[in-house]
Amino acid sequence: MSTSAVMNSTQEKRGVKGAGMAFFWLSAFYLVYCARPEDWVGGMAFLPLAKITSVGAVLAFIFGSAKGRRKFRELPVEAHLLLAIILILFASSAISPVWRGGAISRTMDFAKVWVIWILTFLLVTDLSRFRRIVFIQAASVPLISILSMVKGRHTVRLEGVLGGMYSNSNDLAFAIALSFPLCLMFFLSTRSKFRKMLWAGGMVAMGAALMMTASRGGLITFLCTAVVCLWHFGVKGKRFYLIAATGFAGIVLLVVAGGPMMDRLSTLWGGNKGRHPLEEMRAEASVEQRQFVIDKAIEGIEHYPILGIGTMNFEIYSTVWLEVHMTYLQIAVEGGIPCFILFLAFFARGFLNLRRLSKRKGLTPEFKLFIGALNSVLVGFIVGALFSPEAYQFFPFFAVAYTSTLLAYVQANDRAAVASSSPQLQKPVGQLSPTFVNRGRMLVNP
Repeated sequence: MSTSAVMNSTQEKRGVKGAGMAFFWLSAFYLVYCARPEDWVGGMAFLPLAKITSVGAVLAFIFGSAKGRRKFRELPVEAHLLLAIILILFASSAISPVWRGGAISRTMDFAKVWVIWILTFLLVTDLSRFRRIVFIQAASVPLISILSMVKGRHTVRLEGVLGGMYSNSNDLAFAIALSFPLCLMFFLSTRSKFRKMLWAGGMVAMGAALMMTASRGGLITFLCTAVVCLWHFGVKGKRFYLIAATGFAGIVLLVVAGGPMMDRLSTLWGGNKGRHPLEEMRAEASVEQRQFVIDKAIEGIEHYPILGIGTMNFEIYSTVWLEVHMTYLQIAVEGGIPCFILFLAFFARGFLNLRRLSKRKGLTPEFKLFIGALNSVLVGFIVGALFSPEAYQFFPFFAVAYTSTLLAYVQANDRAAVASSSPQLQKPVGQLSPTFVNRGRMLVNP
């Protein structure tokens, strides 16, 4: 073997090792963000896990991502759209008429999503890694649901039982709704009866926790994701038993744990005899307050249409310390109309990726499950965003990253197939990436 071949082999091994370390930190960040172990594992509350994994992710981004099989020049349009959104939010926060320091700090915290998004795209280059990342999110939310119900069994709406994004009952419900399709995907893809039982139990726990949050926006989001899931998996996938099972489970959950949810829903049609009078009064006041903050948000957009008032500054601007319960108004008033347009374009790219993938012929059953689950998540977010302030939650951005990585994976397979089937296009075997030489199976049937 020549000296140059040895050097290339050594560099390739170092690249694989570096990419593996970067993927480790990426997985660690997903675990900390989705499962929040510091809230329920003894002794971990004193460890700054979010900062540790964030620093690890940043270092991996600097030193490890370049060693992956994908390069920066391959980043899709949506990656640049997300970066543009963050840059506009920084500009908006820097000249905020409300609170500059707080807005800049919150924008820096939100900016982590771009680093994680880029790492996900660059490092999740095969189906094994894809399943692992999605599994972390899908398995974390049922666990969080169970822990929330156990720790917050005497807490109204599970408010503040856990920290992070799960501290707010509406955010917890939103996370449950967006993770349900992923759980159902794993339920259908596994052949193990034991695992099916675990996933089924986890989804029931998620439904019960959703009812206990009494989040009307969360319920609407969940219903949207469930309907789209049943269309993809039940109707198109000819698994009609899912429709009956989902309907039966929904009725049981509504009877057993749906009291708080029914109390709050009753305010929509004038009900005033809820089981919890205090919560009923709060729910009725919530309807009036939401209309007030919507009007206030529209006023803010009119006064600051270009750069808005700064990230997460609307609570102060509202004068009543409340968020506007509509993601689209939230991003428009805090980031400005240009930021709002980029926000819509970013998620439109997610749908475009799924459309391009779904048009391919010969898709494997597993890949059809991926498409159906991600489409359900994105549809649920687009509809649920009308009723919840979730502009800065990472889960919807993760979903778009998943669509981008799947599309890039398929395109890489296509290029490898063309190179291997066309002698005039082949490189010397020693120069081929081991990803394509040793790939165990194709994503699309030949």
